[in-house]
Amino acid sequence: MKDRLTTIIEQHENSRVEFKTNFSSDVIETVCAFANAVGGSVFVGVTDKGKVVGIQNLSLESTKNWLNSIKTNTSPQLFPEILIHEIDGKQIAEIIIQEYPLKPVACRGKFFKRFGSSNHLLQADEIAQMQLMSINSSFDAFTVDTPLSELDFNIINRFYKEITTQNRIKLTDNNVINLEKMGLIKKEKPTFAALLLFGNHNTGIHIGRFKDRDIIIDDILIKLPLIDAVNEALRFIQKNISVSYQFGNQLKRIENWQYPIPVLREILLNAIIHRNYQSPNDITIKIFDNSIEFVSPGKLMGNLSVENLMTDYYTAVHRNKLLCEAFYLLGEVEKYGTGFIRIRKQLLNYPDIKFEIDNTDGYFVRVVISLSAPFNNTKEADGDNVGKDVGKDVGKDVGKDVGKELTETQLAVYNLILQNKSIKISELSQHTGLTERTVERTIAKLRELNIIKRKGGRKNGAWEIEKIS
Repeated sequence: MKDRLTTIIEQHENSRVEFKTNFSSDVIETVCAFANAVGGSVFVGVTDKGKVVGIQNLSLESTKNWLNSIKTNTSPQLFPEILIHEIDGKQIAEIIIQEYPLKPVACRGKFFKRFGSSNHLLQADEIAQMQLMSINSSFDAFTVDTPLSELDFNIINRFYKEITTQNRIKLTDNNVINLEKMGLIKKEKPTFAALLLFGNHNTGIHIGRFKDRDIIIDDILIKLPLIDAVNEALRFIQKNISVSYQFGNQLKRIENWQYPIPVLREILLNAIIHRNYQSPNDITIKIFDNSIEFVSPGKLMGNLSVENLMTDYYTAVHRNKLLCEAFYLLGEVEKYGTGFIRIRKQLLNYPDIKFEIDNTDGYFVRVVISLSAPFNNTKEADGDNVGKDVGKDVGKDVGKDVGKELTETQLAVYNLILQNKSIKISELSQHTGLTERTVERTIAKLRELNIIKRKGGRKNGAWEIEKIS
């Protein structure tokens, strides 16, 4: 026993251990905080530095008085176990409390929870969230007054059509019944999750492209049903990050993005699914030259910590159970909470990319992905090689000149036009990730160089490849 106690004391205070020199109201708060977390022990007779000072005249009678004080000052009443130990001739008491099944437990009308080596006073939304988790529910399961007719059933039909390809749930031919089966409709009323997924809601994703912290180049506020908001947000992000291209022997373009797109999508989905929708703040995404910051309202759930997320052994906690279920059925996420594990494993192939998670302010989760070195968006565009490949279709000399004269952006547009001479400006923008204005400027330069020309109008015309003189 002495070896166990010595080891615990030497490890200092943590999420399950607290030291107190004597019994006081602070001890009761800590007992309550442990009950609202994963349980723990308060050692009375030990300083916060881990020095054993002991308790004078410690007896079973005094511990009974402590138990009575804890019982009368907590609601629901707590009944911890108290053990008396002796270390180096000095007596200390260990108050052991288990995690309480129905949370939260109050201490004199206030609610505390253990985070790290300190007690945190819970706010109203945290108290509500803890109550929902105790009954295996979540905020997005509450119904709203929005009529079912205001949900977008085109999106709903598309949603269930995509679900059937994943084979993760058996569906009926009636999508209203399917919504009820998933808990998205209750007593003919949509839940908040259904409104978020398929309706008009007052939550947004605000994305900005920054040149500096106070210089905004481009931005967008997305307030779409979440099923569509994910793709819209990712399109804007791709439009505002760098990409380089490789052109193979078959003129098939290979894209090399500044950041791996699956990683960006995983971070984006995590921010959307796990955000606190009771907060009036939007999800914000800031794109800089060499970094992207994703900020989602709401602290990490339950006992999850940043340190946990950077390991392969954390246990996921879902703030919005129905949203999580919906995106799981779409095949977008796994319910096992492996998202951050997959992100870290994918980034092992990108040694220049740094991945950080921050939850220090307690109200937002910030995820930052950044480059330790500037992205080289020209390294893949070898002019002579690209020119020679292109030249296989339009003539050896033309290809050679193209490889020498054009930038990688111009080559990308040129290659797409070569493959589809009826391609539109909007399609070129979508395939390259460039803005339509940039595509138009690029085409103007290609026409100026007499590399391409237009035959016919904007709707029914087509491009022709001109031989370079």
